[in-house]
This record gives sequence, C-alpha cells and structure tokens, in this order.
Amino acid sequence: MQKRILIVDDEPAIREMVAYALRKADFEPVHAGDAREAQVAITERVPDLILLDWMLPGSSGLELARRWRKDELTRDVPIIMLTARGEENDRVSGLESGVDDYVVKPFSARELLARIRAVMRRARDDEDDGSVAVGALRIDGAAHRVYANEQPLHLGPTEYRLLHFFMTHADRVYTRTQLLDHVWGGNVYVEERTVDVHIRRLRKALEPHVLDGMVQTVRGAGYRFSASVG
Repeated sequence: MQKRILIVDDEPAIREMVAYALRKADFEPVHAGDAREAQVAITERVPDLILLDWMLPGSSGLELARRWRKDELTRDVPIIMLTARGEENDRVSGLESGVDDYVVKPFSARELLARIRAVMRRARDDEDDGSVAVGALRIDGAAHRVYANEQPLHLGPTEYRLLHFFMTHADRVYTRTQLLDHVWGGNVYVEERTVDVHIRRLRKALEPHVLDGMVQTVRGAGYRFSASVG
C-alpha cells in the first residue's frame, strides 16, 4: 500500500508541486489548505506523514503541531515543517512544537524526498524496537507505548527513539554528535542544538513522574541516562 502523505499548505502552487514529486516517488499525496481541511483529512484516514507549513490562515503550523502531538490519533505521526523562516530560533521553535524535521523554503523536490524517506525510515526502525525496562520506566516495543511507574507516558516520535536508545545504553555518556548518529542517523543533517531541544522535551515529559533526573547532563561531555535519578 502506498504511504499517504498529508500536505498542509495554503498555497495551491506549493501543494501541487509537492504532490507531483510525491506521486513520482510512489507516495499518495493528500491536500489541505488550512487546519480545518487538515483535520478532515486526518479523520478520514490517518496519514503516514504530515508536511506542515508554518504560516497558515487561522491556526499556525506550530499550534497545529502542538495539538496533534497531544492527540492520541496523531501523536505518533511524523511531521516535517515547511517554512521560509530559516533562523536558528525559528528552527528551535519548530522542533519544540513537536515536529520531527524542518525544511526551509525554497527547497528542491530531491531534498524534500530525502528528508521524507529519512524520517519514515526512523519511524519504521521504531516499530522494530523491542521492549526494555530501566528503573520505573518501561517501553512496550510491540505496542509502541511508554510507561512511567506503570502510568502511560506520552512522547513524540523523536523523544521515543531518544528514550529507547538511552534505556538500551544506560549509564554511558554520549556526546551530542554520537546521539545524532545513533538516534537521527549519520546520513541526516541535523544541528547539534537539536539534541538539546529534544532532551528538554524528554525531561519535561518525565518531570511529572519525578523521573527527569534520569537524563543527566555531564558537563563538557554530553548526556547520560541512569536508573538512579540524579
């Protein structure tokens, strides 16, 4: 079955250009010009990936990303943000809203397809991950669910991958570069600061369960995950 990709952009020309490239690459594109149309498309069938424009009428892409990350229907769907805003603060804001990757306009069809395949490959790798437990945290790999003190813990796809790597490599220090290679993949261009953004999001999710101390900063070295809350 073709992978369905939802294109959320208020510019018809952009949607058509992206849809053409997706069809040539054997994806099934679905169009949405605003938040309402996007929600209708998701209700009809949850897409395999969402391409989301930052600037939308009525509700911004950032607001939509945050909403979808809280919705059980869409919280595990990878999101790539498309935007003309290329400043570092803008990229960080996008990542903090819950998106998995960030493509700055203007972009080539070749670059976009490469990003899509990379994000989907990471999501597919997640499905093959096994179950693991460390301290009060447990990952049910088959169900793709995380539990903290046996209470469901809701994480975005990137935080899930990051936590799974940490839990399967506990009590070892990893630099940002090493985490990028292991979690994002060595052939994907992502800035080192991206790691800090997702570490903050992971700690924020663990904080209500008083487990955020399991993700420890090692000054001058990187990050370590430990069953002992530091």
